[in-house]
Amino acid sequence: MVLVMLPRFYDVILRAHLDEHRQMAFVAGPRQVGKTTACRALADGYLSWDDRDARRMIQAGPRAVAEHLGLEVARKRPLVVAFDELHKFGKWKSFLKGFFDLYEDRVRVLVTGSSRLDVYRRGGDSLMGRYFLFRMHALTIGELVRTSLPTHPTQRPARLADRDFDALWTFGGFPEPFTRRSRAFHLRWRELRRQQLVREDVRDLTRVQELGQLDTLVSLLEERSGMQLVYSNLAGDLGVAVETIRRWVDTLEGLYVGFRVRPWFVNVAKSLRKEPKWYLFDWSSISDTGARAETFVACHLLKAVQGWNDLGLGRFELRYLRDKQKREVDFVVVRDRKPWFLVEVKAAETRLSPELGYFQAQTRAAHAFQAVLDLEYLDSDCFKHTKPIVVPARTLLSQLL
Repeated sequence: MVLVMLPRFYDVILRAHLDEHRQMAFVAGPRQVGKTTACRALADGYLSWDDRDARRMIQAGPRAVAEHLGLEVARKRPLVVAFDELHKFGKWKSFLKGFFDLYEDRVRVLVTGSSRLDVYRRGGDSLMGRYFLFRMHALTIGELVRTSLPTHPTQRPARLADRDFDALWTFGGFPEPFTRRSRAFHLRWRELRRQQLVREDVRDLTRVQELGQLDTLVSLLEERSGMQLVYSNLAGDLGVAVETIRRWVDTLEGLYVGFRVRPWFVNVAKSLRKEPKWYLFDWSSISDTGARAETFVACHLLKAVQGWNDLGLGRFELRYLRDKQKREVDFVVVRDRKPWFLVEVKAAETRLSPELGYFQAQTRAAHAFQAVLDLEYLDSDCFKHTKPIVVPARTLLSQLL
């Protein structure tokens, strides 16, 4: 079978960045989401830390790499070079700083890798001002219906073919299983990816030694997507300290196994403040329909929020709402520190949840949606409504990235 690679929204983003900015582009995201494919397609030169010859060249220093790339020769445009898995090099930051400072007028740099690239964005470091971060996510409805560069967070709705929606729901948004659409391949791919995440990435990129217990934690978290994380319960299940569980969850989030969504409590009476909810990046591994539906929407919303931030369209956050009376709305998207729209996810229920109206009044959010997975696509702008309303998830999600 010849695998046809889909055009990605990120191809457009990264090309626009290379054309317009001198800064390096750091491309972070889950394993096998398509980072290397996208960057190799854009690059004139490609160097992977996992290649022995490339590794020796990188260790020899910036000038050795520049000589290999022919940067001493005049060109009409800067040459594009992609460094893959460079975060595995202990001195990767120093190498990039030296390479960029010496040759920024002759080269444009793409760097792919794990969350290690994201970690250094959060504090002061020697690369400050020399790069922009782009977080690559799996395929979503919005990306499958358009790959143009947005100038506004929301778009006109667009219909995704039923066969593509069914494949996205069944096989997930990672490009290869989505494209192949084979149950046998999907099962084998998913198991191999899980083993690589726990056994290779944790071993290579962290100091965690208890791989067996961490593997058990991954299994527990796979069963709890969409649920609140109670660290003490997980600690009891594994027989370790609560702080150990917190550290391991940090590690798994950093390696893009899943992500946490924290409660929003500003202007919400008696709200919860501490307990995050956990979601997997791969919803295709979830058997419960309700949990899969909520995770499916969570991944779409996180991709939109992080993409809008990375594109400079504003400051966005993904949170959820819950108070001490156990009233809850699955998600609230926050825009420039103000709740913008609420989303309650249902697999099939079309009776409007009263919590939407309650929390919309509390937060003063402009929109409140009950997104239903089973509803057929409707060619109507969800964001024209200002009161709580039931909408097809296919329509709402098509308006996002």
